Amino acid sequence: MALKCGIVGLPNVGKSTLFNCVSSGKAQSANFPFCTIEPNIGSTIVPDKRLEVLESLCNPKRVVPATVEIVDIAGLVKGASKGEGLGNQFLANIRETDAILHVLRCFDDPNIVHVDGTVDPVRDKEVIDLELQLKDLETVENRIAKVQKQAQTGGDKNAKKLFDLLCRYRDALQQGKSCRTVAPENAEEEQMAKELFLLTNKPVMYVCNVDEASAKTGNQYVEQVREAVKDENAEILVIAAKIESDIAELESYEERQMFLEEMGLEESGVVRLIQSAYSLLNLRTYFTAGADECRAWTINKGDKAPKAAGVIHTDFEKGFIRAEVIKYEDFVELKSEAACRAAGKLGVEGKEYVVQDGDIMHFLFNV
Repeated sequence: MALKCGIVGLPNVGKSTLFNCVSSGKAQSANFPFCTIEPNIGSTIVPDKRLEVLESLCNPKRVVPATVEIVDIAGLVKGASKGEGLGNQFLANIRETDAILHVLRCFDDPNIVHVDGTVDPVRDKEVIDLELQLKDLETVENRIAKVQKQAQTGGDKNAKKLFDLLCRYRDALQQGKSCRTVAPENAEEEQMAKELFLLTNKPVMYVCNVDEASAKTGNQYVEQVREAVKDENAEILVIAAKIESDIAELESYEERQMFLEEMGLEESGVVRLIQSAYSLLNLRTYFTAGADECRAWTINKGDKAPKAAGVIHTDFEKGFIRAEVIKYEDFVELKSEAACRAAGKLGVEGKEYVVQDGDIMHFLFNV
């Protein structure tokens, strides 16, 4: 399963610069609004040092890391919910993503124009929030109109539950709050919420794009954002897109590490961004490891063994018999599957086993 994150924000906040750093794509970057019209799509690996360790132990023919798909979506303006600018296209592109990376300009630079004339990341956030909320309100009210009669007659219990959830969403949106502030009361509501595909219900990370001097500690703009989102179920990441762009131009790993050390940074913002986006959706990794291939597989937190097997192939899930599991730490300590088996460190698990992050797995199936 490939994670798909959409990079959004007002024009000229650094979205395309960040996209170019993160992905294998090369989006156009220029100093005027709507430079990005069609969404640029790129793919990048999820950095995981555990896979590098497994590679050194197994010496496989190939190594396959987990990947993240990044979509650079056109800049938005006021009125997008009514089709202003590239509004309808922008909103449709967001709807297709799993998570939102909301880039906010948190730096001053007189040479880079701001669509509203001044730098104010909280105002910028509110512009996009409002447009997404207005679109969601339209969606919610349309659904309420369709299920209200069924819910009120009482003949359809599911319609009543959906109606109640929709009304809570409507109340939140009318108060200027995003749908993610409304917590589902049970697993059934959680599934209903997913099927509504509401824009403001998607997990969001606010990416504060700062200047070089603020890359390590942030600045007053970042603090303003922190205060503004403290009640949201959201994450904040501070990144200097210009620095990341410079790092991306360096050829070798050693050069990049030296650059980071000179900046006083332990790792690049891009690595932190990808890893944070991965965890934002409660995703986990298990591995298959051997002489032919070492590979990272992406699953959801809480997935059981058959579902994890299905990520490799649907037949693995349909015909699941059992899973052989080695803990990553045991594999690293004993250095091979054979040694783990001999030491009694290979567990045999059934259909109810909840796969843990870092598990090294081998599935037995029959179809």
